[in-house]
Amino acid sequence: MPDNLTPEQRSYCMSRIKGKDTGLEMRVRSALHEQGLRFRKNVKWLPGKPDIVFSKAKVAVFVDGDFWHGYRFPLWQNKVSDFWKKKISKNRERDIKNHRKLRRMGWTVIRLWQHEIQKNFEASIERILATALSKKRG
Repeated sequence: MPDNLTPEQRSYCMSRIKGKDTGLEMRVRSALHEQGLRFRKNVKWLPGKPDIVFSKAKVAVFVDGDFWHGYRFPLWQNKVSDFWKKKISKNRERDIKNHRKLRRMGWTVIRLWQHEIQKNFEASIERILATALSKKRG
């Protein structure tokens, strides 16, 4: 499917998309803060700049958009242009690489997908709470 926007229009549209502090991230952070948890956000010195970091517990949380990070990408990759295939494939490869780096550094990685959070917000928050608190004590 060809792009129906000029390169300038597409560039403008893409520049408006937030890379951090998305509505979903802010909602998750707010819920965690209400539970009394304190954390850092978008920690630059960790691979992949995790969205939420519990330093003492060594837990890194990523809140991933289904499209941008390619949830079940092999099922729908043929419905997007070559540009998006390449872009999303690179995002997925980078996510895997960063996940491995963090694990080798001794971090626990939680990857929450957009649809998981939207479908069952409480379960997503509970997953983070349980992991962060158990690692902090442990």
